Amino acid sequence: MLINEAAKQTALTKKAIEYYIEQDLLHPDVLENGYRDFGEEHIEILKKISVLRKLDLRIEEIRSILEDPSGSILKEMPLRKELQMQREEKKKELLEQLCNKGNYAEINLQLDALAQTSTITELLLNAFPGFYGKYICLHFASFLNFPISSKEQQEAYTTILDFLDNMPVMHFSAELQAYVDETLGDVTLEQIKEMQQNVLQSIASPERFLSENKDTLDYFYHYMQSQEYKNSPAYRLKVTMRDFFHSTGYYDTFIPAMKRLSPAYAQYCMQSEAASQMLTAQYPDQPDL
Repeated sequence: MLINEAAKQTALTKKAIEYYIEQDLLHPDVLENGYRDFGEEHIEILKKISVLRKLDLRIEEIRSILEDPSGSILKEMPLRKELQMQREEKKKELLEQLCNKGNYAEINLQLDALAQTSTITELLLNAFPGFYGKYICLHFASFLNFPISSKEQQEAYTTILDFLDNMPVMHFSAELQAYVDETLGDVTLEQIKEMQQNVLQSIASPERFLSENKDTLDYFYHYMQSQEYKNSPAYRLKVTMRDFFHSTGYYDTFIPAMKRLSPAYAQYCMQSEAASQMLTAQYPDQPDL
């Protein structure tokens, strides 16, 4: 079909369709007379583009989604938009401060902090696949919204960037990837936030957590000791991730640098370690609980 019919079927203007072709989003055939010939596959692409544009995605974002047959980039978009909205909300607050006789130098430091947070979270999201990228990205983002004010923090920030720039992307075997997709592929952004909030609450009050969840923890403890668990894809996934983190220097380089960069993260790690010691005391024979 010609462009007039394609425009009619997609409710797009001819100019819009031509623009998407110029932006390399679709490639209709060209007839001998020079007219473009749109097939059903091109109509479907145009309909997808129309939806994604209405969701305020940029052309480069749409291109990356269309070029990704796995759909993983599309699944990352809610998180990317969430982080973008957080940054925009912070910029709005800073603009209001500026309007109310705010200090330009101080506001500039906070804008630099936003840019630094964006850089780290983007690198984290690129390094870890699917659910884990979203979880880790959101986790660390909450500890990064502050200006770098000391030489030690600047050195830690540089260390983090260098580490993430050179860290290999984590890949799973086909079996483990299928397991991850089945068990975690449909986890939403809100569910991840809820998971992280539950973790923060358990760390803030470990005694209460252990008391209120004793039956669940007892069951989990016994299952972790079973041969069934050790033969499961969940166990192999755990071992794969543990080995990856150790081999890349995640625990030896990245985590210590994060502690030096973010006082809030250092405090979180202290609370987490205290909670972990209490858990180990209750279940002393459980490795890596």
